Amino acid sequence: MTFTTHRRTAAILVLFASFAACAQSPSAADQAHIRDYIAHGWDTLSRSMSECKSVVDIKVTTAPVLYLPAGTTTPPAVAAMQSSCHVDVRHLPRAIQSLGDVRPSELPVEGLLYLPNRYVVPGGRFNEMYGWDSYFILLGLVHDHRIDLARGMVENFFFEIENYGAILNANRTYFFTRSQPPFLSSMIREVYEHPAPGAKHDLQWLAHAYAYAERDYALWTSPEHLAGSTGLARYHDLGAGPVPEMADDSSYYPDVIRWLLAHPNEHPEYLVDGPDNPTPAEASTLDTRSCDIAASRVCAHAVVDGRRLSAAFYRSDRAMRESGFDTSFRFGPFSGSTEDYAPVCLNSLLYKYEQDMARFATLLNRPADVKLWNRRAAARKSAIDHYLWDAQQGLYLDYNVATGTRSTYRFIATFYPLWAGVASPQQAAAVESHLSLFERPGGLATSDFASGVQWDLPFGWAPTNWLTIDGLNRYGFHADASRLANAFSQTILDNFVHDGTIREKYNVADGSANVKVAAGYKSNVVGFGWTNAVYLKLQDLLATPPQ
Repeated sequence: MTFTTHRRTAAILVLFASFAACAQSPSAADQAHIRDYIAHGWDTLSRSMSECKSVVDIKVTTAPVLYLPAGTTTPPAVAAMQSSCHVDVRHLPRAIQSLGDVRPSELPVEGLLYLPNRYVVPGGRFNEMYGWDSYFILLGLVHDHRIDLARGMVENFFFEIENYGAILNANRTYFFTRSQPPFLSSMIREVYEHPAPGAKHDLQWLAHAYAYAERDYALWTSPEHLAGSTGLARYHDLGAGPVPEMADDSSYYPDVIRWLLAHPNEHPEYLVDGPDNPTPAEASTLDTRSCDIAASRVCAHAVVDGRRLSAAFYRSDRAMRESGFDTSFRFGPFSGSTEDYAPVCLNSLLYKYEQDMARFATLLNRPADVKLWNRRAAARKSAIDHYLWDAQQGLYLDYNVATGTRSTYRFIATFYPLWAGVASPQQAAAVESHLSLFERPGGLATSDFASGVQWDLPFGWAPTNWLTIDGLNRYGFHADASRLANAFSQTILDNFVHDGTIREKYNVADGSANVKVAAGYKSNVVGFGWTNAVYLKLQDLLATPPQ
């Protein structure tokens, strides 16, 4: 299909969507109803260490356990919950300085990690405070003037850095080996720049936040997170083997194996021989070639016809989960080569992080720090332009460090440089010209390849729709931004009117909440924190004249 045909097809689809929207224009009552749902949702989805519902975790099979940092006194609210909720309260075995100091395997039972302040969870099976979800949730909280709740969540992340070594994927012990995309500087800005009514910008709080942001940033420039000698970062998990939180989806890893067996020419190195019922000697070999069946029930069940997933596949499977895009085919089938890539999304976020830190240093009157952060940002922009920008394609593409080549996989992250401000006007215009690769009647799909997993075509998600739309608006593509904002918010509203729920993702090809996923998370969770927030932001964008 030619580029011109792509554009013509997209135009037809958008025209059809416009006609459909006009024919089924939402009523004022519908708008009021969804906003009421979202406003009440912040409380419905909020959790604290004094509520029984906070410790529930359907992803694992063990009884609820709450862990406190080593050496801390049990807070009265936790002691009360221990009695009323029959929760086992324990302390971590030792103080943690950095990610990986305590491994999940050291703890006999998985559990929730204590946080001092109330927080908002995504919803459904995701009943903890997540890293990148929380940025988008904060946008909604600030929009609805829930400033104290938003600030408390940011301070929970400071608590995680201080007591658990890093911002974790989420506050569960099985996330002790990885983080999530770096949005802390953006969260700090959101809270600092939107003080409570009558309050002033709090420079003392900003100085406190700045110190934690420095520590968070250091994780992403540590040796483990470096993408070779590119000067760019990669996603990385310090653990090994399958992730424990997939215990409630025992079919996922076997599904991956079945797919690979059915496609023998697609990354055969992802598979190794491994008997269904290994002898002790065979199990010892599998521990290094695949995973430890004695330590992991998920590992023990991840076998099909004498074939298992390789240890390298599991490392990249874990790194994929740090990216938040679990699962897609972006970094190979089921992203089984994630560790080999310098991704567009991560390095765009780090560029923005460096720019934010320069801004904070300016406000705090630290000129030496301003120069340092500006140098870091300039170096990252140079590396992004060299490794990730493909002038011939007119797209930002992930770079495979192992092969020394750019990926050809077209993913929605190509718009992240617009949101982060790292693209030149010419680069932004080139990327914008390829909108038709992702645009569908119900919003933006995450890729143009229908792999059968949830972070690929035909699925569209609130965070990537917002970052793309906000980025396009930033570079002056206001008509695109408005059209896309209308399409995705209409999808959210139409489905809300249909069944009274807001979901984690949508089929943007047909504008429905009906999802059919071949492998991975197969449900479409109701809640849903970041979708609630993005709906509000999209409505604001549509109501605000272009500057």
